Amino acid sequence: MSHTIRRATTDDAGALAELAAVTFPLACPPSSSPEDIAAHIANTLSEDHFRRYLADPDITILVLDSGDRLNGYSLLVDRPASDPDVASALTLTPSVELSKCYVHPEHHGLGAAAELMHASVQAAAEAGRAGIWLGVNSQNARAIRFYGKSGFRKVGTKSFRLGNTVEHDFVLERALP
Repeated sequence: MSHTIRRATTDDAGALAELAAVTFPLACPPSSSPEDIAAHIANTLSEDHFRRYLADPDITILVLDSGDRLNGYSLLVDRPASDPDVASALTLTPSVELSKCYVHPEHHGLGAAAELMHASVQAAAEAGRAGIWLGVNSQNARAIRFYGKSGFRKVGTKSFRLGNTVEHDFVLERALP
């Protein structure tokens, strides 16, 4: 698999939205309704939303670019956690949030996610912060294992609204190099 990891540009907004529509549902618990998933995608992962993310100076989006399409992306937010549950759980501050980290299912098990995570950690380290944190659904065992292998540890919990449902996430963090 030949690809590069690079910073996203505004030209990537449409492809990012298409990729998010494929990858986000994979991270949802089996009990999530299609309506709640669709509402979340429409309300936070549309092409317009990605254009706004790309215009925000506090947000960095990295993409796994295979030349003909994007097969993964991560979204880093370099500002203090606004959720009080997260802010009180973090032990490494200041920190960067790894808000999103997804790889197309056709690239699962090929090392692409580990490469994207490594690049994301490096990008966060370049900001000069002490740590990086993320929220992961408490039922997403595959992602929790991956994050553990990537050096993250559980430091707390938080709630996440998915459409009309409140989901429960673990807050994980790791030190930056």
